[in-house]
Amino acid sequence: MANVFRKFRVFAKVTESEVVTSFHLKPVDGGPHWQAQPGQYLTLRVPSADGPVFRTYSLSGDVQQDDFHRISVKREAAPEGSNAPDGVASCWLHDQVQEGCVIEIAPPRGAFVLDQESERPVLLLAGGVGLTPLLAIAKVLARSNRRAWFFHACENGDVQALGNELKALDTVSEGRIHSHVVHRMPTERDRAEMRCDSEGLIDKALLQSLLPLDDYEVYLCGPIPFMVAMFRLLHELGIEESRIAYEFFGEATALDRMAAKSAPLPQRASHAPKAIATLVNLTDPDAWAISGSIVAMAQPQGQASDVTDVLFSRSGVSVSQTGQAQTLLELAEEAGLEPEFSCRSGICNTCRSTLIEGRVSYVEDPLETPPEGQVLICCARPEGPVVLDI
Repeated sequence: MANVFRKFRVFAKVTESEVVTSFHLKPVDGGPHWQAQPGQYLTLRVPSADGPVFRTYSLSGDVQQDDFHRISVKREAAPEGSNAPDGVASCWLHDQVQEGCVIEIAPPRGAFVLDQESERPVLLLAGGVGLTPLLAIAKVLARSNRRAWFFHACENGDVQALGNELKALDTVSEGRIHSHVVHRMPTERDRAEMRCDSEGLIDKALLQSLLPLDDYEVYLCGPIPFMVAMFRLLHELGIEESRIAYEFFGEATALDRMAAKSAPLPQRASHAPKAIATLVNLTDPDAWAISGSIVAMAQPQGQASDVTDVLFSRSGVSVSQTGQAQTLLELAEEAGLEPEFSCRSGICNTCRSTLIEGRVSYVEDPLETPPEGQVLICCARPEGPVVLDI
């Protein structure tokens, strides 16, 4: 695969809160910056002691009018008890990258984007730094005729980022966008300066008290516990799942299952990018070794079928795919397995697995092609029977 990375210079580094900093980026080659859709993200190639790693950050600026790219990054530390290092990328950006530094960046990606053809009113629900892609969406909505309600939940005003830009949307949109900031633990300064509109959590009573009855399209972004709570809440309010778009680099079926569970939420991936470290889940189930061959799954001679069989040999589980093509990760999840994953879009390589037998194709090209005999199951689909070492 051709090198898709391009060098960008940091021409401004802006502190947005105690934990969030924005980086304004322009291409070194002097050419125009990439066109992006509101809600998409950039992939950075970050140097580390063990070689370059990829990290993804949502665009937080006005992707239609800015002549530069902006990302707003929360400084992350590894969760307590984790074996993962402290924020490889976020700490590098915060602590080492200064104005004038050059960063390697891949073009905007991601399907979590504003449907600009729709005329329905919009509900934006952000938790913490999940504000960033929704702010980019709201900036575009502010120039449309659509009405929107933007709720941002965070700990307090000291860690809240881009609050002034959020509030400015109310005026810029001529009242079509209504913002509401909720602080879980507001400080005395928050109360004195009215940096939040309410205290506590976003709940059913709050939404019902502020939202007119309407047929909303919902865009949701934040940590998994926040998104699961919001997904359940939206379901209680009667909003169809097809109208709920969200960003944590996962598929809708994954959030469906998590919202349906009452058990504790799964832990994050040990190798997950820090930008989405709290937004992914993986645990490898107890498995046993079996001898499996693609031959055992083949159709009897002379019998044609549109069924594709996938064998997860280490787990002793097989699944048949019919109809619309699905990724190997989706098939594994449907079979009750929980293989490691993170970005679900061919970027981070967390899901890389050994392909024992068979052929695959990619529904989305990986950022870097995996080595021979390896496959990124998050964006690969089987082309005939397949055996994976999972």
